[in-house]
Amino acid sequence: MGLKVALTYNLKRKIEDADLPDDYYSEFDSRETIETIANGLRSGGNEVFLVEADRGLLNWFQNNEVDIVFNIAEGLDGESRESQVPAILDFLNIPYTGSGILALSVSLNKALTKKLFEQADIPTPKHRLIRQPSGISDLGLRYPLIVKPNSEGSGKGITVTSVVRDREELAREVERTHRIYKQEILVEEFIDGKELTVGILGNDPPVALPILEIDFSNCKGSGEYFYTWKVKEYEKEVEESLGLSPLWHCPARLSEADTAKVKDVALKAHSVIGCVDLSRVDIIFNEDGIPYVLEVNPLPGLDPKDSNLPYIAKCAGFSYAGLMNKIVEVSLERHKIKNKNLALQERSLR
Repeated sequence: MGLKVALTYNLKRKIEDADLPDDYYSEFDSRETIETIANGLRSGGNEVFLVEADRGLLNWFQNNEVDIVFNIAEGLDGESRESQVPAILDFLNIPYTGSGILALSVSLNKALTKKLFEQADIPTPKHRLIRQPSGISDLGLRYPLIVKPNSEGSGKGITVTSVVRDREELAREVERTHRIYKQEILVEEFIDGKELTVGILGNDPPVALPILEIDFSNCKGSGEYFYTWKVKEYEKEVEESLGLSPLWHCPARLSEADTAKVKDVALKAHSVIGCVDLSRVDIIFNEDGIPYVLEVNPLPGLDPKDSNLPYIAKCAGFSYAGLMNKIVEVSLERHKIKNKNLALQERSLR
């Protein structure tokens, strides 16, 4: 393509503060992932600049000109941290890959996302939002329940103890999660079923890629029977005997009709949140054939070894480098259409 591409990222670091949880940097990317993405973009004939999304980001873009930004930065602090880089780029009128400020802010708030799902008749587990541990009362939910920090990604704060089966366990887990993550807590009904994730790519229309099924049948020894933080962090990096490496089936073991049902609800969730270019939608498909949407990730992981989306794309026929350049391609096309529409609007106002 021959473009000047800035790759914005947050680098995963070693935890040195004993007061920080083990998963503190889980959303950030390794040096290996960053370099692999950059090399993939370079294979498309692009010049790539590595730009860490730290306090100097605004100054860098004010002093360097690029054609587009390939954004994988998760942001540093705050409940809308994933929108920090897009906000700066929008302010400077610099095009970037992936969703904008609103979709990134909404999707990081699990309870707010669920309200949008409910209004759009998208199946999602029943839930309650707990602002303080002392606020637990009769939640009107059916056990087992799962307890999560309301504004975290990458499975942060989710362990095997997050699933609770009575009021005593619920109170304990809400208190623990609130103490560590210091934010509102989402409590939702734990749905038993097939754990699925749907990668979505492109615009007008977006396309649902082959569905990935995450099979935990070989994880019984570890007790990790669903996507906890530990599984997400280590699933392709440790020995299979440790029980942290679920099997991946892509396409998922679903009938043609169920496949269509899951893809349809994933595309609807992607649209409701306002995602563009790419996303990943996490779903539990229960025994009654209901696809419960857990969340939408507009900024899905791109680790070449253990992230879901690159594997899904591989099953759809994309090389890793091909996926990176496809993301740029669909983003550029979207920005061209946007700019053309803006020009037409300006012309009609003259």
